[in-house]
Amino acid sequence: MTQRIIDAWMQIMTPRMAAEPWLASLMRWTGQTAETALPTVETTLAAMDTANVETGLISAWHGPAGALITNDETAENAAASGGRLRPVMSVDLTDPMGAVRDIRQRAKDGFVAVRALPWLWELPPNDRRFYPIYAACVDQGLPFCTQIGHTGPLKTSEYGRLIPYLEDVLIDFPELSIVGGHVGFPWIDEVASLIHKFPNFYVDTSAYVLHRLPPSFVKLLKTSGKQRILFGTNWPMLSPEKCLKGLDGLGLDENVAARFLAGNAKRVFKL
Repeated sequence: MTQRIIDAWMQIMTPRMAAEPWLASLMRWTGQTAETALPTVETTLAAMDTANVETGLISAWHGPAGALITNDETAENAAASGGRLRPVMSVDLTDPMGAVRDIRQRAKDGFVAVRALPWLWELPPNDRRFYPIYAACVDQGLPFCTQIGHTGPLKTSEYGRLIPYLEDVLIDFPELSIVGGHVGFPWIDEVASLIHKFPNFYVDTSAYVLHRLPPSFVKLLKTSGKQRILFGTNWPMLSPEKCLKGLDGLGLDENVAARFLAGNAKRVFKL
């Protein structure tokens, strides 16, 4: 039987996002250009098919300068995918009540999560401007997705530290499922600490090909993190096929692999 796979972090980038100067480092590392980093729904589904990925979560992006990928664009792309792409919304932190109302409406419209990136806003996740968003997510039963660890784009990594920034949020919002994207390197010990301490904390492997996962993270995946770690790619920067090539080398047993590749995401995002 072919293993079901869910990709927890994808985006269908727009030209205005691809033109952002802070993406230069990611373009360099992944061999992308502003042109090749512009997938369509069709090329996204084709990339998923190549790697047997059944479902992908595509994210909107919003920062201080405005929307790089709007919620409406994300909804349209999801609607054109035949149910295989599920939309993740983003929010404008400068308009907290507008963001709260948007979360309430988008939850009814099929969005499965909310994502906001502290490094993009240059704010730690325990900043007061995030708190209405967290409360709205709890109210609507939506997970909150963010980034942990070092920042690949040319922005500070400070806000990717888990302790104290994200730990404060987990303490203040025990009902909120939080998914930290991009593994959390170089603070893997802090990732392990929060997984042990908080049952509502999850991590995805987006932005990493699996054979380059830190050994301590792979150990976590096989032990206390086996119900908390989700597969992700960060498409279009990395393709599902490229990320999954190292899967066999991880030495996961069948049950752990099933949870990692789909089961945990299915549970967290209520797919």
